[in-house]
Amino acid sequence: MAQPRLTDFFARRRPGLRAVPPRVKQAWRTPSPAKPAPGAPARTPGSSRKRARPPAEPARDHPAPPARRRLRLPADAVSGPTAPPAPAALDAPADATAPADATAPADATAPAVPAVPGSPEQASLSAGLQPCLATPEKKTSSKVTFSELKSCLQRARELGARAQELRASARRKDAGEPSVLEDQGHPAGPCGEKAPAYERFHALAQPGPPGLVLPYKYQVLAEMFRSMDAIVGLLYNRSETVTFAKVKQGVQDMMRKRFEERNVGQIRAVYPTSYRFRQERNIPTFKDGLKRSDYQLTIEPLLDREAGSPAPQLTASQLLQRRRLFSQNLVKRVREHHSAFLASLNPPVAVPEDQLTRWHPRFNVDSVPDIEPAELPQPPTVEKPATAQEVLARARGLLSPRMEKALSGLAQRTAKPSSPGSPCSTPRATPPANPPAALKGVSQDLLERIRCKEARKQLAQMTRRPEQEQRQQRLERLPELARVLRSIFVSERKPALPMDVACSRLLGSYPVALSPGEMEKHVQLLSELLPDWLSLHRVRADTYIKLDKAADLAGVLTRLACLARAEVVL
Repeated sequence: MAQPRLTDFFARRRPGLRAVPPRVKQAWRTPSPAKPAPGAPARTPGSSRKRARPPAEPARDHPAPPARRRLRLPADAVSGPTAPPAPAALDAPADATAPADATAPADATAPAVPAVPGSPEQASLSAGLQPCLATPEKKTSSKVTFSELKSCLQRARELGARAQELRASARRKDAGEPSVLEDQGHPAGPCGEKAPAYERFHALAQPGPPGLVLPYKYQVLAEMFRSMDAIVGLLYNRSETVTFAKVKQGVQDMMRKRFEERNVGQIRAVYPTSYRFRQERNIPTFKDGLKRSDYQLTIEPLLDREAGSPAPQLTASQLLQRRRLFSQNLVKRVREHHSAFLASLNPPVAVPEDQLTRWHPRFNVDSVPDIEPAELPQPPTVEKPATAQEVLARARGLLSPRMEKALSGLAQRTAKPSSPGSPCSTPRATPPANPPAALKGVSQDLLERIRCKEARKQLAQMTRRPEQEQRQQRLERLPELARVLRSIFVSERKPALPMDVACSRLLGSYPVALSPGEMEKHVQLLSELLPDWLSLHRVRADTYIKLDKAADLAGVLTRLACLARAEVVL
């Protein structure tokens, strides 16, 4: 549609005049200097360059609305996509909005459709069919807006409920109440997820040789005890009253983890003789949230004090000793669970505690249950009536007969017979495990012998010392070293070689990186096991190696493999 001129505003306001129809844009041509364009007025030398105003356009069939009503925006365009539409506007028919926008231009939200002069679309628009086309689009956009609003409100309610849950859980944590996941021994995670893999498989990812590794939660508790002991020692050496609030803030700053009274109870359960706990008041707090008259949990380290000596100090050596005792107590707790696991095997395995050097291969260290916290001193509670009977017993004679009668009736209605104690459930005996389908027809004696042999092997693995472990590794390397050493003697064509020369050649040919001293120990072990094939001779300050090159190498390698297997069985 063509844009109407602003100069026709006053003509539109007059009731007698007709509105001019849209003018058709003229096809402009580039005039030549010799021949002017047809229909163009003749230019004079003193005339202006402005083009002449076209004549007045013919009037329309229907008068246009006033300019103010024409420039007024629709209600849905003003409200926006997020504003809730009026209920009446949603349920009203399309004819209800027709008088107001009957002659208005296309809706602000509707896409503009270009009109070609002389086309049927222009004729329909000029005939007044534009409101009928704009009304369904307007109604559709209102419906879409209402559905979007409903989804936004639903999302807002869900976020509000989630925020309330997080706020309530934060209040419980500040009050010292453990969550359900923490009570079950699992660390609390968002949305009830299980513990991450670095906690569930912490024992398997420890560097160095395997040993008596502690679970992840036990190591975190040991680190909490170390931080707590350092802060308590600092405050105690300054003759300052140690409160739980001070220790909590210090431990959280050191570890970047939450430290609650539950963790203090676990520390007391593991190391009962480490601290003395009391509930005291009239302690200066210098905080707005605590009053001087409130009870606070105080902590005092238990140290050996001789008679007549001044107050002892918590020194660095004592801190190390207490830390070592705490770790030993944690290992004892894990050993108890390990012993119970060994007793549940078929056949059961018994390992002395002084000979245990590593856990059973099938013992899941990180699945050990959490430590139950010990009880801490609680502030004295003031007796408060909790039931209607207690209130009636205390206020008897002070209330009116009507109030006493109402309280007695309430007490009778709320009183419930005490439920009988549930009988103690006797532990059910575990039924004997049925053999799997793959072992049907196999002799039970054979299965028992295999189980006993596997149990002996696992027992030897659990009680093996670090020296024995090193010897076993050397025995596994000897067959390859013997083959390389014989090839060195064959290439050198000498009956004997110095120890340093032979070790340097072995280090250059063996695929595993070893030190010269370690390689020398391998050669000495080889001479101990096979003295008839390899011998060492001390000449002055040097040691020479003599090898029997005529011996069968395959027999030598077989003997070394048998010796390695015998060491594993033993």
